[in-house]
Amino acid sequence: MIQHPIISIITPVYNAATLLPDTIESVLQQTYTDFEMILVNDQSTDNSLAILEEYAQQDERIKVISLNENSGAAVARNTGLDHAQGDYIAFIDSDDVWHPKKLTKQLAFMQQYDYSFTFTDFALMDEAGNITKEQTGVPREIDYAGLLKNTTIACSTVMINRSAIGDLRMPLVRKGQDTATWLMLMRERRIKAYGLQEVLNYYRQVPGSISSNRLGALKRTWHTYTQLEKLPYPKALYYFGHYVWNAIRRRL
Repeated sequence: MIQHPIISIITPVYNAATLLPDTIESVLQQTYTDFEMILVNDQSTDNSLAILEEYAQQDERIKVISLNENSGAAVARNTGLDHAQGDYIAFIDSDDVWHPKKLTKQLAFMQQYDYSFTFTDFALMDEAGNITKEQTGVPREIDYAGLLKNTTIACSTVMINRSAIGDLRMPLVRKGQDTATWLMLMRERRIKAYGLQEVLNYYRQVPGSISSNRLGALKRTWHTYTQLEKLPYPKALYYFGHYVWNAIRRRL
């Protein structure tokens, strides 16, 4: 076991200037300090890049990469993964915020039980940062079939032991590539994901964002089941029904 592994934190950035400083500050305030934060600017048209460069000048752990053209979160995350030097991989979206002990607690959780793929519970907050739901609740573990039925793994809560799982890439789809990645890992490598049942991430619900578009979420989930996972339609309908019910219940 590596005593002080490096954690590579991957963040795609597109026109996130308003909320981006909160995200970066929440990473810099982590009690676990052996990390690199790779921020991939996806051709933002606001002043996101200027903010990124300012932070990079202040802290050598922050690395900024700019894509040549707007390519979407999957390409941005894969670019970050290509440059990652860490033993572990974590993700945080450019509008989310971490608890200061997120990395410390999740790494200890993984090392104690020798887990290679974990996620945590998370709270919901509005654009202004007001908590709208204290916790969403996550299972202690989930497998491939369980994830097909659920929306329980938020990208900003995930940590992966790269040394155990190996290199990974996200499918090149514009939306929903994170869930598609978790399904792919579970199916291809026959692993489970394990939930740390503590709120260590604050998931911001921003009006007009991809994550706030309910109809869009349904469409991309159905696309994941039928086109990426290639489930037969009866099986896809079975899992899709469970997914819809659990998505509704999670937000009640």
